[in-house]
Amino acid sequence: MKKRMKVNPLQWSLHWQILFSLTLSAIIALVFLPLTDPALTKLVLQTAQFFGDLFMNALKMMVVPLIVTSMVSGVIQLGASSGIGSISLKTILYYTLSGLLAVLLGIFLVNLIQPGHVDASVAQALLGEASQVTVSSGLLEAVEGKDQSDLLDIFKRMLPTNIFKAASDNGQLLGVILFSILFGFFAGRLPDNLRTVQKQFWESFQAVILKLTEWIISFAPIGVFGLVLPILYSAPIGDLIHTLSAFFLTVFLGLLIHLLIVLSILIKLFTRINPFTHLKAMIPVLLTAFSTASSSATLPLTMDVVKEKAKVSNKTCAFTLPLGATINMDGTALYECIVVLFISQLYASIGGVDLTVGQQCLVVFLALTTSIGVAGIPAASLVAISIILPAVGLPVEAIGVIWVTDRILDMCRTSVNVYSDTVAAIIIDNSEGGSPYPMEFQKIEPTA
Repeated sequence: MKKRMKVNPLQWSLHWQILFSLTLSAIIALVFLPLTDPALTKLVLQTAQFFGDLFMNALKMMVVPLIVTSMVSGVIQLGASSGIGSISLKTILYYTLSGLLAVLLGIFLVNLIQPGHVDASVAQALLGEASQVTVSSGLLEAVEGKDQSDLLDIFKRMLPTNIFKAASDNGQLLGVILFSILFGFFAGRLPDNLRTVQKQFWESFQAVILKLTEWIISFAPIGVFGLVLPILYSAPIGDLIHTLSAFFLTVFLGLLIHLLIVLSILIKLFTRINPFTHLKAMIPVLLTAFSTASSSATLPLTMDVVKEKAKVSNKTCAFTLPLGATINMDGTALYECIVVLFISQLYASIGGVDLTVGQQCLVVFLALTTSIGVAGIPAASLVAISIILPAVGLPVEAIGVIWVTDRILDMCRTSVNVYSDTVAAIIIDNSEGGSPYPMEFQKIEPTA
């Protein structure tokens, strides 16, 4: 008789461990906990939340040292200013292009599906409930006083008065990134003996940070379980399906099309890498981004996987990924457009007027600009939406209409944001003479 092979989950690949963790959390949250004694349910949820918070805190602890060491050592390796100029220009151009494509896709879908054009009574009920939710949940206090002038804060954050305070200020990392780039640039222009000292110091510092990061990431399945279980248990699934299903599906469809089709086309246009090879390799990153709903918290894993699996050079990863986690928000920009037009359609259903083409162009511009520098933390896009709404004549209080779906869609759009960062890394590395996925690349090359 053949012996049965024992399956040890600890020997699975990381993405299978995370997927198993997500499945287990869904089964416990949706099947077992509703039938369990309330006291035991509370204990399970508190325990899960504790481990989830520990994992998130550990990841966030690594973000700033990882950004600083990676960017400084990467920019020093770039050497001459021409190298920095080339890679930075390509990075900004890619992020602008991918963000614009995401926004235009969102505008197209929301005008095509028109999820907000409903019966007047339904729209009135949604908008009436929205203002109550906005007040009771504290959303109004969070977004009160925000307007177009807050766009200037994006540029102010690039030059903080206190770099250490900026590093700990809710994920606002633009100042840290700019400081790291400038430090690495001028360290790379020191005399040879001093530059060698700086290069060795930052590379050894980075090696320690990467080892520590890998150790933290090994606990991802436990952390993901702890983060997702309370969310699934408390998620208003019924309300989501019956009340805002059209809006939810519009956003979800837009994110799915952008991830699977638009970004795949960009990969094929600028490289000869198989897009599905890249998608498969990035599954651990996508699952972690979905679970944490934070591009900043996912950054340590993103950098590790892109370097180890995609074989992208250290200098490209060090520049594109930390910058992308801060300014490249494809999913967020797409979401902002759909939210604003959805709310305008609800008001049109009760006698208002749909946004004009000119106003929709303004939405496109504001969605692109506000998504840049949005903190890489859960629900940060709500503040950006509160800037766009008054700009097109809509009340900020209406933001509460999408509150019930925001957390789940936040997890989805974070996955798109992070995946777009990884696409940028392989495209830019390929353009700089690197060879991402060398083995897979050889497999799809035509034989002579």
